[in-house]
Amino acid sequence: MTDTTHHRTLVANGALLLDVRTQAEFREAHLPHALNVPVQELPGRLGELAPSTRPIVVYCRSGGRSAQATAVLRQAGFQVKDIGPMTAW
Repeated sequence: MTDTTHHRTLVANGALLLDVRTQAEFREAHLPHALNVPVQELPGRLGELAPSTRPIVVYCRSGGRSAQATAVLRQAGFQVKDIGPMTAW
């Protein structure tokens, strides 16, 4: 199974698809059914991602912000798959 197939399968099976780009970037384009929580807002909005047992697939524009978000989410006890840039979808 390729990485692309794996993260698409995770989302199809109920994982949360999380876009950590800015709201302006999200309005321009985003993946279907993604939730937008900009990485700088993430620590204060973790409650919106509950339950922590639900896997999260996270992406951004180039991979930097998704890596930051992955660290925050793992520290909070979430299971995270970082796909990096949105184009990796």
